[in-house]
Amino acid sequence: MTKALIFQRAGPADAPAIRELTRQAYAKWVSVAGREPKPMTADYHEAVRTHRIDLLYADGILVGLIELVPAADHLLIENVAVAPTSQGSGFGRLLLTHAEDVAATLGYSVVRLYTNKLFAENIRLYRRFGYRIDREEDLGTRTAVHMSKTIQAHSTSKQSPADA
Repeated sequence: MTKALIFQRAGPADAPAIRELTRQAYAKWVSVAGREPKPMTADYHEAVRTHRIDLLYADGILVGLIELVPAADHLLIENVAVAPTSQGSGFGRLLLTHAEDVAATLGYSVVRLYTNKLFAENIRLYRRFGYRIDREEDLGTRTAVHMSKTIQAHSTSKQSPADA
């Protein structure tokens, strides 16, 4: 049975649902990292005002989200989260593809993301989807693995993130 999939731009009223979904999605990493990963402690009331967060609904149920931050020369994926009950259903790939489409529409040719080096499963997933490891960054209590993917931009001039 095919699910009805809809992307919707998050607004201020969505901050509690974003926080809850993110906390659920990242809960499995607490024991690996020995602490709550950064997305679990983020201020989503602020993030919804300063970043683009797109919510993915399947048959009216929030199953995932992607948080995007435009930079001068790339679009950064700050957070990608899929509800635990929906993991393994292809929604992660759909969210990454959505981010790449947004980046291309905004005129970017590079999408970047980072993850904790301890999250080997995520690194394998991103590599499988075409992301390459650019560098590792020692952050004292953890090591961030910075990754990127080159895409085909749709235009030569960048639009405002609000326009995409």
